[in-house]
Amino acid sequence: MVNGIMDPPLKAELPGKNIFHGTTTVGLIVRDAVILAADKRATAGNLIASRRAKKILKITDYAALTISGLVADAQALADTLRENARYYEIVNNKRVSIRGLATLLSNILFSSRWYPYIVQLIVGGIDDSPRLFVLDLYGSITEERDYASTGSGSPIALGVLEDRYREDMNIEDGVKIAYEAVKAAISRDSASGDGVDVAIISRRGYEERHIPL
Repeated sequence: MVNGIMDPPLKAELPGKNIFHGTTTVGLIVRDAVILAADKRATAGNLIASRRAKKILKITDYAALTISGLVADAQALADTLRENARYYEIVNNKRVSIRGLATLLSNILFSSRWYPYIVQLIVGGIDDSPRLFVLDLYGSITEERDYASTGSGSPIALGVLEDRYREDMNIEDGVKIAYEAVKAAISRDSASGDGVDVAIISRRGYEERHIPL
C-alpha cells in the first residue's frame, strides 16, 4: 500500500493469463450476413461438464456473440449488452450499431482489467453491412473483415477458414464452411465436441441451427 492506496494484484497472478479456453468458436462474413458457429461441449478440467452448452448468445435480432472462457462471466456480459441495447433503442428510437455494442463491451472489460472477466468473445451482427469484432479479457478490440476463431480448437478451425473462405460466399456456403471449421477442430481438440450450433444474422433477422456431427 502506497499513500493509502492498495497496490493492484500482480500481473503474473491475474487469472486467465494461462487459462485453457476449452472450446471452438468461429465467426465469418458472407454476402449480406454474419455466420457464427460453436461446438456444444463444456469442460471443467478433464471433465466433460455438459454436452449441450450454448456458446452463441443472442443480443438483439441483429447481433450476437460467441463465448470462450468462463460461461458465467460471458452470460453476465451478454445480459449487460442486451439490456443496454434495449435501453438505447427506447431512448434513441434506433438500433445501436455493432461497433457500439463491441465498444461498450470493450469498455466493461477494460474497466475490470484488475479482476478480469475470463473470456474471449466474437461479436457479430449487421448494420448497413455485416460486422465482426474480436475482444479479449482486457478489452482489446479488433475488427475482422473476413473471419475469426477463438478457443482451444481455433488453430485447427483457422486452417480450414484460411483454405476455404471466399468473400463472395452466400449464406449456405458460409454455414457449410463454418460447420466444417468447427467439426475439424472437434476431431483434434478434446475440449470441443458434441455437435455444432450455428447462428445466421442477416437483414431477414436472426436464425439458429443445430447441426449434429
